[in-house]
Amino acid sequence: MITIREEAVSDVPVREALLDRCFGERRFAKTSERLREGRLPAEGLALVAERDGVVVATVRLWNVDAGGRDALLLGPLAVAPECQGEGLGRIMMREVIWRAACRGHGAVLLVGDAPYYARFGFSTEPTRDLALPGPVERERFLGLELRDGALAEASGILAATGRLLDDGVDAIRQAA
Repeated sequence: MITIREEAVSDVPVREALLDRCFGERRFAKTSERLREGRLPAEGLALVAERDGVVVATVRLWNVDAGGRDALLLGPLAVAPECQGEGLGRIMMREVIWRAACRGHGAVLLVGDAPYYARFGFSTEPTRDLALPGPVERERFLGLELRDGALAEASGILAATGRLLDDGVDAIRQAA
């Protein structure tokens, strides 16, 4: 049985090991990583999937400014190699999109395989006037409006707007 839940602080080392298994060190060189560095994921939108108490998938959304519009940047989505092909990536995508919409967010952006993400409604149309702060293949820069017009007239380079990592560490210390 698979359980999807919000990521806990104790999941961080396991999540990082899963990401290393799926993407290796090249994940740190990606343009999207520039928007995640030193930031915390969007509140309530860092998810893990567990099977028998073992983390087997992860997805996170990050707050960004998309040319004057608030949006979320997805990534990375990772499924343990031994679980790939079981539809877990699809389940994680649907869950995180649903949770983002329930929290009132208007749009999700990502860099990824267009044929895979098209099944969730992502296309290049919402990102036509947007850019990332580094190189990216245009056909892989995709968007999904959760609310009609959420990216209307959005143009420019994405910028990180989420909570700083230090803010999160302080919040964790205060809660302890």
